[in-house]
Amino acid sequence: MFRIFLLIVGLLTLGLIVWHIGPGQIYAAAAQLGPAALLVMLIPSLIMYAIDAYGWKVTLGFSAKDIPFWRIFAIRTAGEVVNMTTPTAYVGGEPLKAYLLKKHKVPMVEGLASVIIAKTAMTIAEVLFILLGIALGVWLLGGNDSSVQTVAAALLSVGLLAFGTAAFVFVQRQGVFTWLLEFLRKVGLKIAYLEAREEQLQSLDRTILDFYHQKRPVFYASTGLFFLGWMAEALEVYVIIYYLGGPPMALSAISIGALSVFIKGGTFFIPGSLGAQDGGNVLLLKAFGYSDVTGITFALLRRFRELVWIGLGLLCLTFVGGRSVAIQEDLTRDSGNERAD
Repeated sequence: MFRIFLLIVGLLTLGLIVWHIGPGQIYAAAAQLGPAALLVMLIPSLIMYAIDAYGWKVTLGFSAKDIPFWRIFAIRTAGEVVNMTTPTAYVGGEPLKAYLLKKHKVPMVEGLASVIIAKTAMTIAEVLFILLGIALGVWLLGGNDSSVQTVAAALLSVGLLAFGTAAFVFVQRQGVFTWLLEFLRKVGLKIAYLEAREEQLQSLDRTILDFYHQKRPVFYASTGLFFLGWMAEALEVYVIIYYLGGPPMALSAISIGALSVFIKGGTFFIPGSLGAQDGGNVLLLKAFGYSDVTGITFALLRRFRELVWIGLGLLCLTFVGGRSVAIQEDLTRDSGNERAD
């Protein structure tokens, strides 16, 4: 119920922003874009999805050697559409990715380990990207009192995210699921679903731990690939601003892209970050010298990109997994029968 309330508030906020700036001005700015421009604007996100898919593929190693890259790409895109459209804080699609890999003879334990490791690498790369964006923003915009306070708040938030990521990596090295079971038992809680799968969870912990011990260069390579994927966000910013009349600037695009990611991540509890992400983009572009019209048109074009990828993700989900109901039924059944290899 609360999420519905947040969704309504987000819609109202977005509507008020559009009304304040002027629907006519926004339409005039968007009308200058033709179909070719819209297609070009989708290229950076295609690059980002492809790089991220490869960043995940390298964590699979030998398990994915016989799986074509296009199928890895489709499976990841299907999982991401679940992350984008369900209230699961951008993690609900990760088990689905592992399940879809199982259809290609990748054991469930290895599939789950790969999505956990890839998500960790992606988050580390995200933190580095945001820090780069903050540093460039301070350098490009200067340091008045208000900007110093804003940067301090942003650094504190990113620091907490970095600390949380580091803590999660540490717990993974100790055996996250074994630790969770022991903790629950110590506080007197026994969850039957987890207790019945203790052996599988221990196997999953061992698989993750072995990866960190034996394949550290692969983890670094995956993190580097995900960082390049985040940099594609900056390319998208550059391309959109170019088509909106610019002038586009590479360093500003990196900072705007990174801070936009930061805003979106910080408002994950709002469905689609509706209103918050859009208003944040308007303020970001205004801080870098662009008009309100450019800012809101930029925000709406990024929403257009999200809708395109939601559509593509649903197609991928249909293609690689069949009906979502069948997937959920099979996942529930297989989770009870899966044994660690």
